[in-house]
Amino acid sequence: MTLSIHPANPARPDFVGEVAGIDIRRNVTPAEAVAIEAAMDQYGVLVFRDQDIDDAQQIAFSRHFGPLELATGDLVQGEQRRLSMEVNDISNLQRDGSVMARDDRKRLFSLGNMLWHSDSSFKATPAKYSLLSARVIPGAGGNTEFADMRAAWDALDAETKALVRDLITEHSQIYSRGILGFTDFTEAERAKWAPVPQRLVRRHPRTGRLSLFLSSHAGAIQGWPVPEARALLRDLTEHATQREFVHAHVWRPHDLVMWDNRVTMHRARRYDASQVRDLHRTTVADMAPTLEQAA
Repeated sequence: MTLSIHPANPARPDFVGEVAGIDIRRNVTPAEAVAIEAAMDQYGVLVFRDQDIDDAQQIAFSRHFGPLELATGDLVQGEQRRLSMEVNDISNLQRDGSVMARDDRKRLFSLGNMLWHSDSSFKATPAKYSLLSARVIPGAGGNTEFADMRAAWDALDAETKALVRDLITEHSQIYSRGILGFTDFTEAERAKWAPVPQRLVRRHPRTGRLSLFLSSHAGAIQGWPVPEARALLRDLTEHATQREFVHAHVWRPHDLVMWDNRVTMHRARRYDASQVRDLHRTTVADMAPTLEQAA
């Protein structure tokens, strides 16, 4: 097989690519990994179809692109986890494989994934890439939408660009879940997820392109009154998630979708929660906190 990558949507040839000619179950060559990373620079999101992989194969593939995060952002930790700490459990399943009850605490916490966000922006060093593997999907719904934050930045007027260019935001899962009314946190969880600072505008280290770094986790702007900060962040999010900037991925069994959290936001869409939805995510860590990266 020969690796090839083409636009998933010809109307948006610069956002979301579909990859063919690769089997992630075998060892990916260094040249293939380099080509995939170059395509990530171009598209921001890549779709790999028909990748019937297990966690070990997904982890091995993900490590081609940098060190992996541990799933410390998941609500369930320790022996209660279904998966290893190198894999985020993006499912509606209990440890025994049964579907969670509607009022299950983990399920209610996971509803935050339906808000626009960037993975791990609540960590001092946020995520570089996320790789999400569809093991079981429901019969309908449950799409994942992606927003191109590079295009959103480019479309801002000069006055707004000047306003936001050097702002520092604060991100926390306590804030994002609070938007939905989830406030059931222990004191240890509140300390663990205390707000962390992030640049509002980022420069991609390889392409040099600027993008907005927004997320539902962002609840404050340093030096601003909170109501004014949240009003601006809401305005920017509404701008960045206009349909012209958004691509909806309709999942098929064994899809693997890989995206660059530095230049995209994403959100899950509603589905029948009585049906099994089991996706496994590995996450490649960024190089450093955003404040330590080139502005």
